[in-house]
Amino acid sequence: MKAVYNVFTTSIVLSIFVALTGCSSNAPSLGIENGQLIPCPNKPNCVNSFSQDKAQYIKPIVIVGSNKDVKNAILQVVNTLDNSKVTVTENSYIRAEFSSTIFGFVDDVEFYFPAKTSEKTIYIRSAARLGYSDFNVNRERVELIRLSLEAREK
Repeated sequence: MKAVYNVFTTSIVLSIFVALTGCSSNAPSLGIENGQLIPCPNKPNCVNSFSQDKAQYIKPIVIVGSNKDVKNAILQVVNTLDNSKVTVTENSYIRAEFSSTIFGFVDDVEFYFPAKTSEKTIYIRSAARLGYSDFNVNRERVELIRLSLEAREK
C-alpha cells in the first residue's frame, strides 16, 4: 500500500512541476508590424494602444523629451517595478517581461515611441502569455507605469 501511495504522490508532484514549468513559456512573436504593435489575441488578458476593440484599448502615454530621454525614463520606471526584466531595447522600442510572484506567470509589455518631435507618444501593449483572463493585471500595470512617467514630468 505504501508503494502505491508513493507512486501516486510522485505522479502528483511531477504533474504540478510540468504545469508550473509551462507558466514561463517562451516569448511569443512580438514587436512592430506595419508601424503598430502586434494586435492582441481575442482574449481579455491584453491591452494595446492600437486596438480598435474598446475592451482592449488603452490610451497611449504622452511625455516630452528626445527618444533617448523617453527610453531612459521608461527603463528607469520598469526597473523599479517588482519582477520586471527588460529583454529588448532599441531606439524607439522596449520590451519587458513581468513575472507573477507565486506561479511565475509571464506578461510581455512593449513600448513603442516612434515620433521625432519633442512630444512623444508612447504606445503600449501588455499581454499575458498564458490563460484567458488576467483579472485586469495588465491594464493596472500600464496605468501604474503611466502615473510614474507622468510624475517624472512634474
